[in-house]
Amino acid sequence: MDEQSAEAKFSFFKGADDVVAPKNGAPFIWERAASRVRENLHDALNAKHLSFLFGSGCSSLSREGQQKGIPTMAPLAAEFLAAAPGFDDVQFPSAEEREALAKHLGFDLGAGEFKNNLERLMEALYSFQFVLRRSKSDELRKGAAAVDSLIKKVTVFVTRRCSEGAFSHGDSDVVDLYQSFYRKLVYRDRTLPRPWVFTTNYDLFSETAMDRLGMPYCNGFSGTIERRFNPTTYRYALAEQLDLTNRKWAAVDSFIYLCKLHGSINWVEEGGSLFPIREVGPASARTADRVMIYPTPMKQNASFGSPYSDLFREFQARVVREQSVLVSLGYSFGDEHVNNIIFQALTVPTFRLVAFLPPDAKGIPEKLKALNDPRIWLIGGDAPTKESRAHYFETFVGKFMPESPGDKVDTAVARVLQDLIAQGKNLDAAEEAGNDF
Repeated sequence: MDEQSAEAKFSFFKGADDVVAPKNGAPFIWERAASRVRENLHDALNAKHLSFLFGSGCSSLSREGQQKGIPTMAPLAAEFLAAAPGFDDVQFPSAEEREALAKHLGFDLGAGEFKNNLERLMEALYSFQFVLRRSKSDELRKGAAAVDSLIKKVTVFVTRRCSEGAFSHGDSDVVDLYQSFYRKLVYRDRTLPRPWVFTTNYDLFSETAMDRLGMPYCNGFSGTIERRFNPTTYRYALAEQLDLTNRKWAAVDSFIYLCKLHGSINWVEEGGSLFPIREVGPASARTADRVMIYPTPMKQNASFGSPYSDLFREFQARVVREQSVLVSLGYSFGDEHVNNIIFQALTVPTFRLVAFLPPDAKGIPEKLKALNDPRIWLIGGDAPTKESRAHYFETFVGKFMPESPGDKVDTAVARVLQDLIAQGKNLDAAEEAGNDF
């Protein structure tokens, strides 16, 4: 272990108790603490009803300072607002738009509250749009065009960042990470109900990873030529026939339910069917309006419309069941409509929330920690490498998820080989020492 990993520390709170904190002045050993997390997660991941909640952090992956996935909202805001006027006015705010906002509305795009928060900017823009469409003031309405233009630019910008990047040009680091997650998840006890993955992300990393693994999954769509959203498909299960004569069936081990709460970059809305939401290829979606809930104050209202009402109904139905565990990753608890369902689940005595978060996270995470509820597990802090953190998706997959049976054998063999090599070196050293006399 290098110097960085020797100093790295993280916490694992079950209520008020940090279960990985060293006792009696003993040093903190990262790998030993990680082993404690794996032991506890082994129990949690084999709960009767298991669900995951993926936020934007799961699709963000940095390697040697280069973003391999999709930046989270703070870097996206910095990129969008830091672009100099005239650099690319088609995608970013122009000098004319900035001037119109400042002159007619007294609105400064450079205000500190927007620099790291694209969601806050969209809240302000949509609020202005709501007022201006109902205002009779000629002076105020002079800024309406700039507001409408910027809203369109932000939505296009978010969509492009979710569909374009290193991952769209052959880089597989993020997809490989998702593949590792799903590969480990399939070793869950086959007698238990199949796990659910809920995500607020628009990207296609989960679908791509499972396709490459050959894993069957249900994402709410049915059909072949025209795949359309039909919520009844979430009632279906995939089984294999074991005995043709006695009609014996067994659930397929690797089946996953995927539920994209905020829509997807490859969902489009069109008529001609009882089910208007259609799934298309990523290339086709670039020329169509996606069915996505963008980061606006209307997110909660939008979640009541179809298909979101169906998706959120599934989320609520799964997490409030008896003996249910929800593991949240890359999610900062910034969506009120999602948080409300989690709070409802906490009223169920057998529910457990396992949240991977920075130890100093404010807002809802801080309030969750203050509850000192042993059913709430909070994990976060340092990782062995400087680029990562204990609460990052890659650390969860690589260090904290219980090993598959095959991985356990490989690990055991590796340890035996290391011991044999070490013993061989000791024997050689002893023989050399004996020859010196």
